[in-house]
Amino acid sequence: MAKRDYYEVLGVGKNANADEVKKAYRKAAIEHHPDRGGSEEKFKEVNEAYEVLSNPDKRKRYDQFGHAGVGSSAASDGSGNPFAGFGGGQGQEFHFDFGDLGLGDIFSSFFGGNSAEPQQGARRRGQDINTGVEITFEQAIFGTEVAVRYGAQVECHHCKGTTVEPGYQMKDCEECGGRGQINHNVRTVFGVIRQAVVCPVCHGAGKVPEKKCTVCGGNGTEFKYRDLNIKVPAGIDDATTIRLRGQGNGLAGAESGDLYVDVRVKPHKRFTREGDLILSEEHIGMVEAALGTEIDVDTVDGPVRMKIPAGTQSGTDFKLSGHGVPHIKHLPGTSGRGAHIVTVIVDTPTKLNRHQQELLRQL
Repeated sequence: MAKRDYYEVLGVGKNANADEVKKAYRKAAIEHHPDRGGSEEKFKEVNEAYEVLSNPDKRKRYDQFGHAGVGSSAASDGSGNPFAGFGGGQGQEFHFDFGDLGLGDIFSSFFGGNSAEPQQGARRRGQDINTGVEITFEQAIFGTEVAVRYGAQVECHHCKGTTVEPGYQMKDCEECGGRGQINHNVRTVFGVIRQAVVCPVCHGAGKVPEKKCTVCGGNGTEFKYRDLNIKVPAGIDDATTIRLRGQGNGLAGAESGDLYVDVRVKPHKRFTREGDLILSEEHIGMVEAALGTEIDVDTVDGPVRMKIPAGTQSGTDFKLSGHGVPHIKHLPGTSGRGAHIVTVIVDTPTKLNRHQQELLRQL
């Protein structure tokens, strides 16, 4: 479905100033807020429009190029997460830092955090752990595979995770009598209630080793360094976290935790990124701007020939379609990649000899 004009969404004219845009946004946000009985889709549409029109640079590009000028990051799938539903090998998942949008806690709880002590009836699992990698700007654009080395608790090589010294057996837990639970009384306003909880000694297994493993001390795991190759998808952004299921700390008799890999992207000396757009600047002389010219523009795909029309003013933006950031999740009406926006800066000469000054006076 075609996207609506952002000015139409907020109900303002194209010459509206910043205060008018903000006032219209507040009115529309209150009207469509889901907690007040409004439409969730319209509420997202209003926020998307305000994100662009409240930013002078984005608004300028939107006025010039329309929705293509601001990329698809401002209009993903409504969830704010263009990686939603995207997965790779080894159970990889991706998520972002949504701090500015107030969605951090929501997505953090969705993906899961560090494991805590299991409560009654809770599934036991190993702890989640974190590590980090750094990649180049180009690797983030085109995707790559990186090697990660990290330390984790893994299955004990001596007892094979059983917690018992080889040659010995498991026996019934004396604390719970092999039931895996113990009962205790809880005093409440309704009287004393008898409650069953997981045995703190055998953790619900009902069995304990006759003799604990002499290597891991009965934990069933030992610390080792692990090496993994992680696939980083094309278009990944800085501060993105990749989740690897089951690659975290192990736990005897339970599933392993997850490994969270924080991806940092090194800054580029010429390019910057804004959503699905790549931004750069090119300098030309005053005469070239007046008469028009063609220049070679550096992109992540290599040099591209770009025409500068006569009379170009300093600060004018030119769009190179298809030379931006790949869309990790394609949206209706979008292509596979964003655009490269080139801002042309006209350099005015500062030191002229008399002959040059005279020529300019004649012009």
